[in-house]
Amino acid sequence: MGKGLYEKVQGEGADVVLLHGLFGQGSNLQSIARALESQFRVHSLDLPDHGKSPWSSAAPSIESYADAVDAWMTEQGIPCAYVLGHSLGGKVAMALALQRPARVTRLVVADIAPVTYAPSHQGVFKGLQAVADAGCADRKAAGLILERYIDEPSVRQFLLLSLSRKEGAGTLAWRLNHAALAKAYPLLLAGLSSATPFEQPALFIRGALSAYVDDKDLAVTQRLFPNFRLETLAGAGHWLHAEAPNLFNKKVLAFFAD
Repeated sequence: MGKGLYEKVQGEGADVVLLHGLFGQGSNLQSIARALESQFRVHSLDLPDHGKSPWSSAAPSIESYADAVDAWMTEQGIPCAYVLGHSLGGKVAMALALQRPARVTRLVVADIAPVTYAPSHQGVFKGLQAVADAGCADRKAAGLILERYIDEPSVRQFLLLSLSRKEGAGTLAWRLNHAALAKAYPLLLAGLSSATPFEQPALFIRGALSAYVDDKDLAVTQRLFPNFRLETLAGAGHWLHAEAPNLFNKKVLAFFAD
């Protein structure tokens, strides 16, 4: 799959591909897209099963998403690009670099490592299903349902961005293939492996307040991405691109423009 992946394009220059995290959409990375558009042609993609992109016909996985991005690049006539991914998008970016190294000129991975993660989104999946079952007429009603399952207001607001009203429909529906994502969740948590490492420069950026990239993960990262460098953003958590945008944008721009 890859046909019809939704993208927003801005700027002119060498191609940059931005890949968002689980339950997100390309617009989540608008801050870094704006920072890059003066020097690059920036493609903010909606991954399969997210936003305005088509839903997967088979079980979603990191590898199938990387294949979708690869197919999209072929359709668009983009032989290679600078690639940045956050969280799940970072795993997809890493998989693309390992599977199709010629596609990736330079790689930025934001607050994720190529390791297996423990489940942590069970409440989110329950909330998404409860909203779908309720047939909410507006976001306020959906937000009240999500409160039963998700404590963090910022996470609830983030999820509500993926609700939309279908033409002629009285109720809102998720632009997330949440049932398939829930079923495939273990595949999305899985670590990455490759017989051959990705030799091009790679920048891994983590939030100092995030638990997603532990020092113990760095040996695996070094093996798969031997030419990698790690930056830690003080005061930022997992949403480092939103919590420390100026510093994050500056580091990415310098790395891509180097």
